[in-house]
Amino acid sequence: MNYTKLDVHTAAPLHPEASVLLIYTGGTLGMVYDISGKHLIPFNFDQILNRVPELQQINVLLTVLTLNEPIDSSNISIEHWLELAHIIEEHYNFYDGFVILHGTDTMSYTASALSYLLENLAKPVILTGAQVPIGKVRNDARFNLISALEIAAKGGVEGSTHVPEVAIYFDNVLLRGNRTKKVESSHFDAFKSDNYPPLAVAGIELEFEPLHILPNPEKPLKVHRKLDNRVAILKLFPGISEMVVRCLLSNRNLRGLVLETYGSGNAPTADWFLKLLREAIANGLIILNVSQCDEGDVKQGLYETSRYLEEMGVIGGADITTEAAITKLMFVLGQDLTVEESKKMLRDNLRGEISL
Repeated sequence: MNYTKLDVHTAAPLHPEASVLLIYTGGTLGMVYDISGKHLIPFNFDQILNRVPELQQINVLLTVLTLNEPIDSSNISIEHWLELAHIIEEHYNFYDGFVILHGTDTMSYTASALSYLLENLAKPVILTGAQVPIGKVRNDARFNLISALEIAAKGGVEGSTHVPEVAIYFDNVLLRGNRTKKVESSHFDAFKSDNYPPLAVAGIELEFEPLHILPNPEKPLKVHRKLDNRVAILKLFPGISEMVVRCLLSNRNLRGLVLETYGSGNAPTADWFLKLLREAIANGLIILNVSQCDEGDVKQGLYETSRYLEEMGVIGGADITTEAAITKLMFVLGQDLTVEESKKMLRDNLRGEISL
């Protein structure tokens, strides 16, 4: 990805408290209406202080990095995730925190992927965006941006609570990135984290929950450079046909599958279904069982309809989200491990994505 950098001169004093790198990838937050007032276009970040004058009250050194070709989040790919991780690695020693402006549709996927790629992260990486562009009178873009920058700056403020992990800030709530999913497209509260509490809540003040935040790592940052996208998601539904399942599982290039099951991990017990799963696992396919429910977790073996999955070697995904599960599969398969080593890694809590 090609990008340009711009240092924003705010009203910060000579000795700012922190430095933040703001990465604009695209999305609604950075859009304004053109002269006709009918079409949205990316705004020039040279004018960011005019659009968000409140930034002049934030005591940070701010650098804006904008992609020369903004990405609609529906077009995000693993190449973009790897490049974002590389950008953070490249600038890691020069900034106290990072904010990524991103479209909302796939933000949870990006946050999850970055959490795995950035091992031993000791600085805030905060993703945010907006449901309404900054150019409209009633918008959530301005406050999401300001609060995300404040949270990212906490990494450099002595004595402040900071967040050494990848998180999403949206609608007054800071959530662990790999615990989120987008649940709303027409209201401001776009994201939820049903199986893990907020890291912080923004009221009159930013109220952090230190017990919910990952501890500072003892080892230096390690940025991973490989993801394997030979994965798929199979969502079960009543009436699913043998033809559909066979078509997917017979693909010999497929290495990992997220199986979205019912309730606490239950699946059909039809002979043809179990036979296809056993054959696929025997051929080296790794299957991760994730619940279709937003809350709760997978408990394989609790009911007979999940006991067969446990016995054949399907991995229980606990309370992981589908977004975190599919990106975890990509990450683990990119480590070039044996099947058994990969399965063990999938069962482990790598970045706070599951509760053990």
